Amino acid sequence: MPNDVRPGLLPDPQRQFVRPMFRALAISASGLSAQRMRMETIAGNIANAETTRGADGQPYKRRVVTMQSSGTPAGSAPMAPATGQLPFTMEPFGIKPFAVPAYTDNGAIEVPVLPTDDGRNGVAVSGVQEDQTEGPLVYDPSHPDANADGYVRYPNVRLTDELVDMMDARRVYEANATVFQSAKAMLRRSLDI
Repeated sequence: MPNDVRPGLLPDPQRQFVRPMFRALAISASGLSAQRMRMETIAGNIANAETTRGADGQPYKRRVVTMQSSGTPAGSAPMAPATGQLPFTMEPFGIKPFAVPAYTDNGAIEVPVLPTDDGRNGVAVSGVQEDQTEGPLVYDPSHPDANADGYVRYPNVRLTDELVDMMDARRVYEANATVFQSAKAMLRRSLDI
């Protein structure tokens, strides 16, 4: 087969995008991956809730996963709307504001559609940051990490907050799994048509 001829279903290595019919799968898969990372980080926080001295000699610092749109460059801030405009716009997706279907000269309807290679396919983990708040000081003179006054600095991990975050991450993970299964079932059903 010549190099310039490619079957329609094989991926093109020069183009890094998700085909429109697989976009729902890509979005929910990215959500599954991000929430898995969030649950692993929370589990690490819970496991280290009593670690008063790490490798650096300091108490463990709670870690938090930060996420952003997978099409947003790292470190960029969301754009603020200009005065007098709607709080959102479709321009980043290739659609002009207030784009409506229009009739062409031959009577056909021209409908604006989202581009297929915009790179916005869900969410991405932008990093894991340490929470810089101080943990509680507890009076325990018999503890090996107690200071001269008998106080020990514990990690800034509150188990109730971590468990609530874990339940939230689990529910979002389940929602993404449901979307993935539904999209997969629709694609499978479309093959039967």
